[in-house]
Amino acid sequence: MSRDARWKALLELLVERGRLDVEDAATELGVSAATIRRDFDQLAEQQMLVRTRGGAVVHGVSYELPLRYKTARHASEKQRIAKAVADLVAPGETVGLTGGTTTTEVARALAVRGDLSSGSPALTVVTNALNIANELAVRPQFKIVVTGGVARAQSYELIGPLADGVLGQLALDVAVLGVVGFDPQHGTSANDEAEAAINRMLCERAERVVVAADASKLGRRAFARICATGAVHTLVTDSSAAPETVRRFEEAGLRVLVV
Repeated sequence: MSRDARWKALLELLVERGRLDVEDAATELGVSAATIRRDFDQLAEQQMLVRTRGGAVVHGVSYELPLRYKTARHASEKQRIAKAVADLVAPGETVGLTGGTTTTEVARALAVRGDLSSGSPALTVVTNALNIANELAVRPQFKIVVTGGVARAQSYELIGPLADGVLGQLALDVAVLGVVGFDPQHGTSANDEAEAAINRMLCERAERVVVAADASKLGRRAFARICATGAVHTLVTDSSAAPETVRRFEEAGLRVLVV
């Protein structure tokens, strides 16, 4: 197992459990305890965890796994969701994409749609996510608008007043929102208040709002609210979502697509 693969596995286990012992982690990953100790020390130097005697705990109360270590979580579900979301976009529309692993998959699904392979432009994409802009910038059929702002390392998203200034001048047909939590009563939310503010503005500038969220995000609340449930038009989630949860969103007036 490569170092990056070990780090990804360790961080995912840590997020799930809150605490990891060296010996337990070594057994689960099939490596030596010395290797795990070295990994924990290096991750602690990057402030991605806190070392304890014999193990490690999550860093801070509201721990957020950096985007590069999230990509393997619920991967197949996110790809199905992304294709369904991409199919909701019509050629020629202006689409806003927030940052996140699911919205990154939406960008990739849009890029391979045959009916968006030509045109001038076939689609206009507005995003504050550097990784999404980077992936789509090589597609000549897409017009890519990047908001500007200060980059946030955990999510590659641009935040702050520079992003506000650009978004305030634009009108979107659809905003595709990636979330940390979506609760029928409390609405959509993110871990970081600055990201939430930019995402909220994307929603406000759009004719319709689509939330792309796997089932693990539903019924959850995160630190910073993005928008109320009533501001969302469509929720696209995966088939592991509980029927009762789906029903609550439908009763709140949302169109729910389960894929």
